[in-house]
Amino acid sequence: MNKQTYQTGSASRVMKLGVSVIFAAVLSACANYAGIHSDKQMAKPQQYETTQSVPAESGHWPSADWADQFGDAQLKALLAEALEGSPTLEQARARVAQAQAFSETAKASTLPRVDADYSITRQQYSGTALVPQPIGGSWQTENKGLLTASYDLDLWGKNREALKAAVSQVEASQADAEVVKLTLNTSIARTYNQFARLYALRDIAQQEVARREQIDRITAGRIATGLDTEVERKTAQANLATSRANLAALDGSILTTRYQLAALLGAGPDRGLSIERPALGVGDEVRLPDNLPADLVSRRPDIVAARWRVDALTHEVKEAKAEFYPDINLSAAMGLDAFGFGRLLTAASRTGSAGAAIHLPIFDGGELRAQLKGRYAEFDYAVAGYNQTLITALSEVATQLAQIRSSDVQLVDAQAAQEAAQSADQLAITQYKAGLTNQLTVLNADMNALNADQAVADLKMDRRDRQIALASALGGGYVDTSKDETRRADAAAPSNPVVAAR
Repeated sequence: MNKQTYQTGSASRVMKLGVSVIFAAVLSACANYAGIHSDKQMAKPQQYETTQSVPAESGHWPSADWADQFGDAQLKALLAEALEGSPTLEQARARVAQAQAFSETAKASTLPRVDADYSITRQQYSGTALVPQPIGGSWQTENKGLLTASYDLDLWGKNREALKAAVSQVEASQADAEVVKLTLNTSIARTYNQFARLYALRDIAQQEVARREQIDRITAGRIATGLDTEVERKTAQANLATSRANLAALDGSILTTRYQLAALLGAGPDRGLSIERPALGVGDEVRLPDNLPADLVSRRPDIVAARWRVDALTHEVKEAKAEFYPDINLSAAMGLDAFGFGRLLTAASRTGSAGAAIHLPIFDGGELRAQLKGRYAEFDYAVAGYNQTLITALSEVATQLAQIRSSDVQLVDAQAAQEAAQSADQLAITQYKAGLTNQLTVLNADMNALNADQAVADLKMDRRDRQIALASALGGGYVDTSKDETRRADAAAPSNPVVAAR
């Protein structure tokens, strides 16, 4: 009796010890990510000093049709055409569809799963193994039909966090598509403006050819009267040939730009040959909107995309932490299993099962900790990327504004210089024709007039290019509305995510 009591007591102590070991293992698994964390946070635009470089000017944010301000109907049509046929945009749309499909896959992991299976097997059973006679040693046809169901309880939210991360990636990919669209529109508008610049320079070059032809004729007349020699004649001819070569070079650049525009439209090079000469206007008055640094985070699609990536990584960190906790999966099956066809639909062929499976990581060689460290590293990288995107955006706005203001100041002096140079050029030609000055004076005055004309044309086109770039830097009419969409439901993430769990 005492021996039996002793054995019972020993068994109880062994069981208690076993339970204690399991409980300690559970605690160890749950606390296994201790010491792994991140203190990185997304910067706020208000923390950067911008009041002087990006002043509030009571302006308006650019609208989606910001290019209309230049009054060129052809530009508007080209932008619309590009949205229909650009392979780059098709790639962006495909990435959005891919992210949406991944989100649907993640959502499926949060729901119960039901499957139906049927199998038929023809098999010869061994007569000397486990299956007794008369089945053993004979050929049999086994028919099996099963209806199975399983459900992951997801007690620690692993699947739900994976879904939230996938939904945030969808939002990021949609914002990326808007980045592609804005980049394409900006590239077309700036290339179109360069197209207009080349035509303006071509007009100047044509005028220069006409002036050089006039000088050549005057020189020929002066040689007949003995005022000039063949040296001046050859000089005039050389300058005329140079001007004609410059005109031909501009024609080549115009043709090349046509091909560039066609490529941006997603069309063949012949499409560029039908593009007419631009008729771009000055554009709207340049004034920055109020509260710009704060509102810029919802106006720039690249910033919005960076923010959603941080949000996705926030949920991926939580998903990685949930891996340290037990998984509990419920499963059930019912069906029919019989040899032959005749008995398959009988009550005796019924089969069924139900159960639960628990998975608890206890020792994995540090794999889960390494995975969590990797997620935090990705999170830190995404936060740094967001902060850099914000800094770049603020710098772009300030830079474009400064260059526009500088162009305005330069243009006043350049136009004054142009008027003076044109007057000096006309006066020099008149004096040269009358024999009151030499060819060198005429050529110097002509070159000054040419440079002044080109400088004014370049400044006007550069200013418009900066206007286009500023509209792009301000988001090009994009407004983030994703945080207001009801489709996110309880999978919605915070609008300004920071570190999810320390």
